[in-house]
Amino acid sequence: MKGTYHLAAPSQCTAYQVKVWGRLSADWSEWLNGVRITPEDDATIIDAMVDQAALRGILCQIWDLNLTVVSVTRIEQEKGER
Repeated sequence: MKGTYHLAAPSQCTAYQVKVWGRLSADWSEWLNGVRITPEDDATIIDAMVDQAALRGILCQIWDLNLTVVSVTRIEQEKGER
């Protein structure tokens, strides 16, 4: 395989920001496992600190809502920050 892959330890949580086309109110946070939801213009920003399995679960729930994912960004954290 070409490229370099950096995998987090399985027990380590990572912060992700998911941007979806369309608006979700903060009320959807509980259904999406308590993530922070920020509506902006014609999109919604979903901030989550999760492992890979939980991220996939959130993306599946977004799929179930028939929303379009614009981007998924891994947020770098300072050493020791959680």
